[in-house]
Amino acid sequence: MTLLLPGPHEIPAGVFDPVRLAAVRATGLLDTSPEDAFDELARLATLIAEVPLAFITVVDDTRSYWKSSIGLEIGDVTQRQNPVRDSFCKYLIAADGPVVLDDVAADTRVRDNPTVTKLVIGAWAGYPIRGANGEIIDGFCVVSHEPRHWTERELRTLDTLSRAASKEIALREALSVAEQRLVDMTAAHEHAVALARTLQASLLPPILPAVPGVQVAAFYQAAAGTTEVVGDFYDLFRTPDGWGAAIGDVCGHGVEAAQVAALARHTLRADANFFEQPSAVLANLDRTLFAANGINGRFLTAAYATFRVTGTGLDGRLCLGGHPKPLVRRADGTVAAVGVLGTFLGALPRISLTDVDVHLDPGDLLLLYTDGLTERRLPGGRQFGDTEFAASLAATRGLTAQEAVISIAEAANRFAPGYSDDTALLALQPR
Repeated sequence: MTLLLPGPHEIPAGVFDPVRLAAVRATGLLDTSPEDAFDELARLATLIAEVPLAFITVVDDTRSYWKSSIGLEIGDVTQRQNPVRDSFCKYLIAADGPVVLDDVAADTRVRDNPTVTKLVIGAWAGYPIRGANGEIIDGFCVVSHEPRHWTERELRTLDTLSRAASKEIALREALSVAEQRLVDMTAAHEHAVALARTLQASLLPPILPAVPGVQVAAFYQAAAGTTEVVGDFYDLFRTPDGWGAAIGDVCGHGVEAAQVAALARHTLRADANFFEQPSAVLANLDRTLFAANGINGRFLTAAYATFRVTGTGLDGRLCLGGHPKPLVRRADGTVAAVGVLGTFLGALPRISLTDVDVHLDPGDLLLLYTDGLTERRLPGGRQFGDTEFAASLAATRGLTAQEAVISIAEAANRFAPGYSDDTALLALQPR
């Protein structure tokens, strides 16, 4: 069924929805200068889709403001826009979802739009950027000067990047709300802790996907009493050839660290659709972060593994970007570290990354973790460390993946109850 779109001089009624317009104003993005947080997402879209133009737009009731316009060098803020009646993003509002156009000149619905000539649009694909309540406040789109077919992978990536932009906006709005509420100093601590945990939760999948033939489990524990967001994250997702598992730790704390973690997680998911080797995925993440000068000078460590289930267990490949080596606990209780350390990501012009093959038999367990676990220390300075960690993992022989991560976390908490850093664990165990 052909999607019904407004004519070249028509404006869909949804543009004037007062709830939507209030959400647009709440972003605070109209008439503001370009920012790396948005430009890096749009630039990544041009590289992956191999197109000359990408935009992140904010649409009110009169114009479509180009918050990011990769491929068009426009210094004057007043020129970074076009009338809403001429904006292709009005089609996103009319459709209440993505719009994909392979041949604009042959499409009678849009070919007479003045912007086709202005930007030399041969093909166009756009995804909505939504507010907290689902309102379409912005658009994320790419433009080809020639007609072309948009592949499924490109569209999945564009969808992922539009969601990353939505999270960036939500993060800013949450911070703005927090700054207003913190005027009341008597409630500042309690509110900051709650906000930090809410923002931290946005970096983690709400629920891990079910992987046929594999037990998966994750555990996250915030540092005791902290009011800051940290950059620990983990993820588990499908790839074209199987599954991907990632864990990472951004240097430092605060909203800036959370921004880096959010960008890293969404970049990993997007690149996993295009690169088979974990080292290639981490290398592209490094380039993305380094191009933005480490996002406020920050860098991260990460471990990324791809795997698939076989008749004899699980075959995987692992790469470490400066991240602690994961541990494998065999079914007989023996424990060994796996992987080559590699270089941390986002700060150096040259890095070294190595892929290592990993095989798990049924009953074996692979555990990825952040260093908040091993660096827990007693008042005298003694750390939980690698020895205690390996022993606690060996003691999980015969347990399920979920029971294992809980057992390890409890062991660390018994060792040092006043933990000072967040801890993340991600476990895979073939059945």
